[in-house]
Amino acid sequence: MDMTVNHGSKRVVVGAHYGLRDWLSQRVTAVLMALFTAVLVVQVLMPGPMGYDKWAGIFAAQWMKVLSFVVVVALAWHAWVGMRDIWMDYVKPVGTRLVLQVATLVWLVGCTGWAVQVLWRL
Repeated sequence: MDMTVNHGSKRVVVGAHYGLRDWLSQRVTAVLMALFTAVLVVQVLMPGPMGYDKWAGIFAAQWMKVLSFVVVVALAWHAWVGMRDIWMDYVKPVGTRLVLQVATLVWLVGCTGWAVQVLWRL
């Protein structure tokens, strides 16, 4: 009598092994964005009237520009991982999925470039 019990079907695992790396990158970028938000809120809540001068002053410091740049890149990466997973999970035709992924990349690179340009103009 064979006592071997198989539960479920044998499944071939395919893909580019994104799993842990993407899960971790989502968490790290989320924590980075949360910390940036906290720093920004503290800066905004400092005494004094809120206006363009105060806002520009917050981003005038070089450390804040660097931190903002890092956060913009982290936001783009976070959005890319999330959107790529959505396209891979819900869009089955390969051609359509590829077009959506390329459009997403172009959009995110454009937004990142624009954000950096605005940041360094202050």
